Order: sequence, then structure tokens, then C-alpha cells
Amino acid sequence: MAPKKKQTFQVTLELPAGDAPMVDLGKMLGQTGVNLVEVKRSYDASTSGQRGDVVPVVVTVFEDRSFELRLKTPPTSFLIRKALGSKGSARPGHDRAGSLTHEQLRAIAERKLPDLNTTDVAAAMRTIAGTARSMGVSIVE
Repeated sequence: MAPKKKQTFQVTLELPAGDAPMVDLGKMLGQTGVNLVEVKRSYDASTSGQRGDVVPVVVTVFEDRSFELRLKTPPTSFLIRKALGSKGSARPGHDRAGSLTHEQLRAIAERKLPDLNTTDVAAAMRTIAGTARSMGVSIVE
């Protein structure tokens, strides 16, 4: 068994899928000495099928300046906005921004399931519904 590499830096970035901006990568990873072009190339290749989405990635840099990428699912608020086709409410307790159907809610919950702390779709739907309520989005039957 090979010796384990020592981790020196870890950061989570929310980048557009398939086209990570070098500026954002440079701001967060520049001081680590990792090859930014290689990080961008690896991220863009991994997320090219999800263009148009925001895909968070955990970048782990090791002491030998190698790196590892762990992709996550898009943020819940992004998926809700995408399903609505608009932004959330400016005043969530007072104004409604729109409504989601149970089918849309289930689709979002199933997509987010790998990153949630549950394996039950119904519990995931309740979590997503809470986020939607905080954005001023109602759930309709």
C-alpha cells in the first residue's frame, strides 16, 4: 500500500459547469502552487455534461502540489430558481415568487439526494420544500 499524501489545502468553490473562470480559480488556489490550468481542464471535462448549471467542487491540494476534485450537486436554491424560471422573492415572508409542483419538488430532491444527510426521498422533499419556503416559493398539489 502506497503512503498516503499529506493534505495541505482544501476549498469548496461554486463554478459554472464546463467553463470554470480562471479568475476564481486563481483567487482561491493561487497561493497553493497547484497547476491552475490543469485544475480548470479537469473540472471542465468532468462537468461538460452539466453546462448551464452551477456545480460546487471540493478541491483538495496535497503537499506535492497534486490535487483532487470532488464534485457535488448544484445548490438547492439554484435548482429551485431553474425550475421556476425566475429568482426568489425579495421579501420571502410577504411576497410570493412562484410555486413548485410536487413533481418538480421530487425531481429536485432526487437530484440532491447524494449530498443530503438522508436516503429517504420524502425527507429530502421536506428539506427542499423548506428551502423553497425561505425563498418565497410555495408548493402546490
